[in-house]
Amino acid sequence: MHRVLFASTSFYRSVCQIRFRAAPWMAFALVALGLPGWSIADDRPNIVVIMVDDMGFSDIGPYGSEIPTPHLDALAANGAKFSQFYNTGRCCPTRAALLTGLYSHQTGIGWMTTDQKLEGYRGRLNDQCVTIGEVLGQSGYFTAMTGKWHVGFKQGVTPWGRGFDRSLNLPAGGLHFSNQTGSKGGTKLFLNGQEVAKDDPQFDPPWYGSDLWTEQGIEFIDEAIAEDKPFFWYLAHVATHFPCMAPEATIAKYRGKYMHGWDKLREERYARQIESGLVDESWSLEPRPEQIPAWDSLSQEEKERYDDMMAIYAAMIEEIDKNIGKLVAALDSRGKLDNTLILFLSDNGGNAEGGVSGRYEGDSLGDPHSNVFIGRCWAHLNNTPFRKYKHYNHEGGIATPLIAHWPAKIQPATDQKTWIKTPTHVIDLMATCVDLAKAEYPTRFNGNEIHPLEGQSLQPLLTGVGEFAERTLYWEHEGNAAVRAGNRKLVRQGARGEWELFDLGADRTEQANLATANPDEVSDLQKQWRQWAKSHQVLPKPTKKKKKK
Repeated sequence: MHRVLFASTSFYRSVCQIRFRAAPWMAFALVALGLPGWSIADDRPNIVVIMVDDMGFSDIGPYGSEIPTPHLDALAANGAKFSQFYNTGRCCPTRAALLTGLYSHQTGIGWMTTDQKLEGYRGRLNDQCVTIGEVLGQSGYFTAMTGKWHVGFKQGVTPWGRGFDRSLNLPAGGLHFSNQTGSKGGTKLFLNGQEVAKDDPQFDPPWYGSDLWTEQGIEFIDEAIAEDKPFFWYLAHVATHFPCMAPEATIAKYRGKYMHGWDKLREERYARQIESGLVDESWSLEPRPEQIPAWDSLSQEEKERYDDMMAIYAAMIEEIDKNIGKLVAALDSRGKLDNTLILFLSDNGGNAEGGVSGRYEGDSLGDPHSNVFIGRCWAHLNNTPFRKYKHYNHEGGIATPLIAHWPAKIQPATDQKTWIKTPTHVIDLMATCVDLAKAEYPTRFNGNEIHPLEGQSLQPLLTGVGEFAERTLYWEHEGNAAVRAGNRKLVRQGARGEWELFDLGADRTEQANLATANPDEVSDLQKQWRQWAKSHQVLPKPTKKKKKK
């Protein structure tokens, strides 16, 4: 309500368009006097945050993949690449942290979107947080969201209720085609707060989701341009989340390309990562876990099955990349590319759900009526060179690509082996948006006290102006936990798991456990983690998880 009231006044809009913040009285005087012909341009950047779902660390070209991603390659080559950017290891918590700049438990989403009757686990964004949409909206931005929401929709937390002027969204995810049946086929679609049919003619069905979220978002930014406002667009792709589906013509391009198998492909990705400077050659490649069979031990029928599964997944990556090209072309043709910050990341590591063998169900695999999970074997490839997967707080669960592109401010590196190696986190995106938008993060909002920001602006790392302070980072999900201080990381698997200690500078693939030799350091980091957990609504934890939503 606050944002709508403020945005409706010409005074507020005019003041927000003054770029000389050191002399705000000038804006007041111009508006108060009603002087004709005065229009001081708003030079704040547009911001587009693109988050994909369940994509692994090495699944795009700049991070070592064999899958062609020319549009992401171009953004990376002409922007900045982060080698140590982190998410929370799971979809809902990462979305909550991204939108609010807080650790997810502070927002009420310590797990999924089921209310578990504890403040850190209410399953929805609470009233002690604000979203990027709410903060930037009050600063004069046009705000839009397309794709997967998944931060408490069934409990009344919606894009239109949390600061987004325009939205086309799914309550959660899993829907890829307008005519999808079976798994996730009953998912509802909402346009600006109203449920709409998936085959509504305005969407030109049949559609594929990666196209829909992009094309509708472009329509939304055209509204922002018509209103002469800077815009913030949160594009939350549903791909590559299961059930894995893509257009058949794209899948066909990849069939047969994965007959080399995960063992060889993982070594090839690792070699490209070393060559690009992303991975230090002293970091050992995580060995294939015992549960995953050697590729050469499989029958021909098994190899063809696995090849087809990964072909579908690769097609989903290509479709995402195509739509990034579509988005960039749209910004360029409208004269908006130069002053638009584009950020690209994933919500967690590659997904091993579906077990070792994955799922391969349907008459025509990869079509709207099939049910495909790529499973643990291919997730191990997705997360090259790291340990573990989505859910976990080892690097394979929480490490994500981050590509930043902003021609007006980011100078491309002359050496493409240049990476931003500072440890950074999804909590930093809200702080970055607030900083670049010259907005004010509130201490109170709609009568509620708001948690202070946990993240830091990435602007110093992007532009080279200012300092980015070193800090300790923390994680917890389903009892999995971690703390990183400098290059030292303490991590455990499960609430009852043994703590492991790693030196990520020398061993980011977490192969050499230093815990036994450093008991005092383990004790100190464990105490730091527990203090954080108690102060950030991580503890106490629910005694028993309810069925996720």
